[in-house]
Order: sequence, then C-alpha cells, then structure tokens
Amino acid sequence: MSNRAVLNGIVFVLKTGIRWIDLPAELGWGCGKVCRERLRDWHEAGVWMALHAGLLAEWHHADKIDSSRAAMDSSKVRALNGGNKTGKNPTDRGKEDSKHHVITDAKGIPLAVSLTGANRNDVTQALSLFDAIPLVGGKPGRPRQRPDSTYADRAYDSQKRREELRARGITPRSPAADKPWQWPVGLSLRGRVGAGFAARLQTPAHSR
Repeated sequence: MSNRAVLNGIVFVLKTGIRWIDLPAELGWGCGKVCRERLRDWHEAGVWMALHAGLLAEWHHADKIDSSRAAMDSSKVRALNGGNKTGKNPTDRGKEDSKHHVITDAKGIPLAVSLTGANRNDVTQALSLFDAIPLVGGKPGRPRQRPDSTYADRAYDSQKRREELRARGITPRSPAADKPWQWPVGLSLRGRVGAGFAARLQTPAHSR
C-alpha cells in the first residue's frame, strides 16, 4: 500500500473520528490496522514533526505567517478507552477525558499542539506551548521561533506567566483588548486534524 494511500486513510480517520477498524476497505486506502501502524511508525521516525516544520518554512517564505502575535486556546475531547493522557473532566461528570491545547499565529496557522488530561489547568501549558514551537526557516537569516506577543483567555493567564513570557521577549496581551483573537485559534481547534494527530499518537488507547 502506497504511502499516499495510507496517508489518505489516516487523515480520514482523524477527521471523521471513526474507529480504525471501521475504515472502509472500498476507499482503497488500506485497512485500519495498516493505517494505524503506519501512523505509529511515522511518528516514531519523526516524520510529522519534520513535515510540520517544512510547511511552516514554506508559509514563512511566502509571508503567510503573522508572527506579530500568537493565540492559545484549548478544547476537551472524549477518551472512550482512557489512555496515559486523560483526567477527570470537571464539565462532564468526572469522566476520564483529554484536552487539546493549541497555539497559532495571528491567522490561525497551528504552531504547536499538545495533549493533556482534561483536568489539567490551561495555565500550566502556556510556556510549554511556546517552547514547542519549532524554529521556522524559509528566509535568509536566523530562523524565527517565537511570536512578538500573545493573546489567550484568563485560563492561560497569571502574573507569574506574564513575567515568564516577558523574560522570553514575548508581550502578553489582555484578551479584552482584542476580542477577534479567539476566531483564528477557535477555527484551528475545530479543524481537529492537527489535534487529532496528537491524540492518536500520545494516547494510543484513543485508537479504539
């Protein structure tokens, strides 16, 4: 089975949320077992990280990344079969669920994504999201990594985090000062494919 066909199968499962075993064979993308194993193998080989860095470099070269600010947000996701990155969801009767965290540029391009238990406070992930942004090449000179400023809701905010961001040369902004920051990062979260990769890779039990 060609890599392109298997990639189609992987994206189809992540986008629709179906079980691997339910991937229709008539689509010609291989069975769910093949797609799941190829996803694991590519992850272990660092393929996804390399692809992400390459895409960011292309967008940076084409002036499609707006590094003037970043936006952070999260959304909870069900983890029906548990996993090592789950926790009691305080908004869903304490069920063992997960939470996606994403940081985007001003246009909503995902710069980094992480997965935690649903009970993890957002503020604990603010710095790790920034640190997970890869160096972005694509232009002469030193590769760029961190945006100039950041917007997020109060769940990611604290005086300590603001001081730590300033120490990294990042200006923390108040969400009330610019409400539209929510739209790009919200669209990225609803896209789910990037977050879906994180969920399937970091919590194998999600692959039911």
